[in-house]
Amino acid sequence: MARVVFTSLTASSIEWYDFFIYGTAAALVFPKLFFAADLPPAVAQLAAFSTFAVGFIARPVGGIVFGHFGDLAGRKRALVTAMMMMGLATTGVGLLPSYATIGVAAPVILILLRFLQGLAVGGQWGGAALIAIENAPVQRRGFYGSFAQMGVPAGVIAANLIFLIMGSLVAPEAFAAWAWRIPFLLSLLLVGLSLYAQLMLEDTIEFQALQSAGAKAAKRSSPILQAIVKNPREILLAAGSFVAANGTFYIMITYAIAYTTGTLHVPKTLILWAVMLGSIVSAPILPLTAALSDRFGRRGVFLAGAALELIWAIPFFLLLNTGDFWAMVLALVGGLGFNSVMYGLQAAMFTEMFSTELRYSGASLGYQIGAIFGGGFAPMIAVALYDRYHSAMAISGYMAALCAVSFLSVLVLSETHKREHRAPAKTRAKAAA
Repeated sequence: MARVVFTSLTASSIEWYDFFIYGTAAALVFPKLFFAADLPPAVAQLAAFSTFAVGFIARPVGGIVFGHFGDLAGRKRALVTAMMMMGLATTGVGLLPSYATIGVAAPVILILLRFLQGLAVGGQWGGAALIAIENAPVQRRGFYGSFAQMGVPAGVIAANLIFLIMGSLVAPEAFAAWAWRIPFLLSLLLVGLSLYAQLMLEDTIEFQALQSAGAKAAKRSSPILQAIVKNPREILLAAGSFVAANGTFYIMITYAIAYTTGTLHVPKTLILWAVMLGSIVSAPILPLTAALSDRFGRRGVFLAGAALELIWAIPFFLLLNTGDFWAMVLALVGGLGFNSVMYGLQAAMFTEMFSTELRYSGASLGYQIGAIFGGGFAPMIAVALYDRYHSAMAISGYMAALCAVSFLSVLVLSETHKREHRAPAKTRAKAAA
């Protein structure tokens, strides 16, 4: 389990680091680098966030492709392929010439690379989560599954830290000219990790048990189609349950950076530090609340997190609007902390909603559909709401609405932590041997 947890956490951390540095760069440098210089600042920012959204549109496609692959060929192969794709696509962003150099080809290639990032992260989450959960003891699936979820705050911390380091080492002109590329080029580490996983990791006990039991029927048709036919309700409820955690998260770590630096004129180092400190404080909440869900059930813990996040939506922007560093830290500690109450247990909850032979497909599709309607358009919607109402309270209302959707989705969902979709004991023992 130590090797499994290390691989799940590290793969998830680096993969999300790659995905998040794009969001930070889209808030700070992409509007001026990859779009025409004569665009108004608000339009350029909206265009940059539009390319950010492309990754979310690609995520369910990645969930479909990698879900099919992962249910048929194995969790490990799908995870390794997704990591390799993410590492190469992110490196490509770091090497991409600017609009001033190659013109309109720059944003077109940027969109393509972002689409590949979305495909990769759409497949990575299911692989990282199942590698941990399908090897875990039944009564600790939430706890071990949370390590895949911990890759999110780890990725945020790493992404913000590298931008802070680069910003402190070089002048702003040099940062905009070339230093922003270094965080993207560092993603080559993910390629190395994918090779390690390929060589050192076996597939999950449950998938091996499924194979040794002779599950030939699953190979006759697409697992993703079977999941859609057999579990449409579960897919939709999984998607609905995820919009709050995903949407509020991207408002807090992406839009908040653009809002505080562009509208409130807060120095970017202050908000980056605030986001990083909020992520550090919220990270331990993930395994803690996931472990609580192992004991008391997924629904109750999740509903508490959704209700607290809904209430926090208004104080979040009131604290940001002060421009005071510690007030911004408090806003993000509260927002990301309540977010973690929901997010920590979701890997286990989604896994338990689907049978083993359809699990990668069903869980990935629900997760990634929720990501589109949650985080994919959240920064753009936030920009449009502020432009329309000239008040951040409109964005607070949007965050509260996302939380209400997820609260209701889980309220009608049956409890999952007592379900047993695992293979029979004999086939599990045979696979383990």
